[in-house]
Amino acid sequence: MNFPKELKYTKSHEWVKIEGDIATEGISDFAQEELSDIVYLELPEIGTKVEAGKAFGTIEAVKAVSDLVAAVSGEIVEVNEELVNAPETINSDPYGAGWIIKVKMSNPDEANSLLSAEEYEKFVQEEH
Repeated sequence: MNFPKELKYTKSHEWVKIEGDIATEGISDFAQEELSDIVYLELPEIGTKVEAGKAFGTIEAVKAVSDLVAAVSGEIVEVNEELVNAPETINSDPYGAGWIIKVKMSNPDEANSLLSAEEYEKFVQEEH
């Protein structure tokens, strides 16, 4: 399993890449593996306000439907529209082309409470 060191993670299995006040978010390699074949995403509109720890959409796989949970609070400034027609991109490239949303953070300090790659990897091992 892949846990890129430059990313931050949540206990709900999202990853976050912080660039200035913009947070790019997707689901982790572990999460996409657990879900198996992803077939559908319900994505928010640009301009939607999100709150850390709260659902902003859903992801549907052959096995289950799960909430997509915001890692940080702010306003959605970009949505990966490519995933509407090709949700399986998350399975093949969760940390690249499979990104889901970009959020202009309202409180960049929230990112400090996210897990490092090492902490997330330990969390995943303990959980399973």
